Amino acid sequence: MDGRFTREKLDQVLHETCTRLGLDPRGAALLRFTNNAVYSLAADPVVVRIVGSRALRHRARKVVLVAKYFARHGVPAIRLVSGVDQPLRIGEHVVTVWDKVPGTGGQATAAQLATLLRQVHALAPPEGLERWAPLADVRARVSDAEELGAADRRFLLGRCAEVEAALTELTFPLPSALLHGDAHPGNVIVGPDGPVLCDFDSACAGPPEWDLTPLAVGRERFGDPAHWYRRLAESYGFDVATWEGFPVLRAARELKLTTSVLPIMRSHPPVRWELRRRLDDLRAGRNHTRWLRYR
Repeated sequence: MDGRFTREKLDQVLHETCTRLGLDPRGAALLRFTNNAVYSLAADPVVVRIVGSRALRHRARKVVLVAKYFARHGVPAIRLVSGVDQPLRIGEHVVTVWDKVPGTGGQATAAQLATLLRQVHALAPPEGLERWAPLADVRARVSDAEELGAADRRFLLGRCAEVEAALTELTFPLPSALLHGDAHPGNVIVGPDGPVLCDFDSACAGPPEWDLTPLAVGRERFGDPAHWYRRLAESYGFDVATWEGFPVLRAARELKLTTSVLPIMRSHPPVRWELRRRLDDLRAGRNHTRWLRYR
């Protein structure tokens, strides 16, 4: 059976989006495709983002809410294309369009990420923003998986229940705040005017400790340089990896990292091997094996 998010189908959504908005799709580059398909147009300074899960299409409205809120409060972040009522519905797909930030080619530093996070965490969450529920999207992706065996489904849902129960027992030392929700250097673009945040799918109101977790987990699972996380903790002023609740946050983060590709499994087969590795490691309780990032 053909996947729901094949390159051919995504390209068609891109063409329909550009036709509606009077943009030119010729030469567009697919920058990434895991949670979403992100295209950079060649002829217009625009980035087109297509939601990569039917079960998570509703998050596009939150993304628009948070983007507008960041713009009002001067948070360095990507901006929506003005004059377009967003999100767009293109057939069964949901799309947002953004002003392109000309990247300088360099990766954001952990200190730059820490500065951006402190700006975000200093803001009161916008009215109507959802509360932190880190495993809600894991369950959504399990339900929306293009391919997933019954045993893996049972394992993932059971693991979600265990981790959620452990999360309810945590007492967080930092006050609740507006969160980015998926804070790592890959979600920061270094432009000519400095670093800006992108990808607001996981934004919510909750514990700031969650925004410090991705780099700590990246050090453990992907073998990222230790100084990345060390510099984040020093610049932010809190070391989540030494907090007693960190193992639970790590478990939640690893579930999200594992299941992010479930809705595109048939559409993007190259991720299958790495997904299998991660599932096997989680099931066996192997905490020190190295993972490769999905491509």
